[in-house]
Amino acid sequence: MTNQTRQRTHIPPIEAHLTQITVAEAADRLAGFLRQFPRLMILTGAGVSTDSGIPDYRDQDGAWKRKQPVQHRDFMDNLDTRRRYWGRSLVGWPVIRHSQPNPAHHHLADLERRGYSELLVTQNVDRLHQRAGSLQVIDLHGRADRIRCMACDYRCDRQLVHDQCFDLNPAFRQYQAGTAPDGDADLEVDFSNFRVFDCPRCGGILKPDVVFFGDNVPSGRVQASLDALRASDALLVVGSSLMVYSGFRFCRYAREWGKPVAALNLGRTRADDILDLKLNARIGETLAATLAQL
Repeated sequence: MTNQTRQRTHIPPIEAHLTQITVAEAADRLAGFLRQFPRLMILTGAGVSTDSGIPDYRDQDGAWKRKQPVQHRDFMDNLDTRRRYWGRSLVGWPVIRHSQPNPAHHHLADLERRGYSELLVTQNVDRLHQRAGSLQVIDLHGRADRIRCMACDYRCDRQLVHDQCFDLNPAFRQYQAGTAPDGDADLEVDFSNFRVFDCPRCGGILKPDVVFFGDNVPSGRVQASLDALRASDALLVVGSSLMVYSGFRFCRYAREWGKPVAALNLGRTRADDILDLKLNARIGETLAATLAQL
């Protein structure tokens, strides 16, 4: 029996994209999906990390909650943008640095240990999946805890750059502000005299080793993810609105290759019209109840 045949005959009907269902109902459906398609590629997004205190970008309709993040080209071309980015990061980065995996991260690691996850591809840059015990992980958008020089490829721990920025800008130790996604903060002060720490090796621009908006995901990560998807029985999306194409593409490829696609996410996703199973339910509790049935 082909994946396409299984897709037509065995997948429960899709839920309305904003109709929240009970954890028990979601777990029943997800457990059934995993029994039929036990070799998954899992794609995760910001909704997995919100219970760790890391804010997400979008509301339940998939709309931006705040101004869009820094653009790659603007960061590279504009010193004032880098001043603002690093000044705000001094306040916002500790939220990610001190965050801890929440139950959803641990449940996804448990799925891997039980043999249901061939690969976990995450759009998050917080490394919480690895800290929870997941071994087969691709950080699609990179990792926020690492810095690289855009000129000579020098790399270092992010905290080293923050320590240097504090030394250069001691007044910023006093500031506090609400946190924003990916180490940003809602800090509005005069950044015009902020001194940016440049590469200690060549003087080049230092940037977190993450894919900023407007930049491209490295092709090797995409290809490795697609190879895993092709080898899997199905795709499971957890905690992502899929509004960014870098994640949505996997749903399109799954559809093209006849792979069933399920999504566990509170609110709308960009792929709602091509999903085979939509579970609008709380993530951590649903995963816990699902594992209890397997």
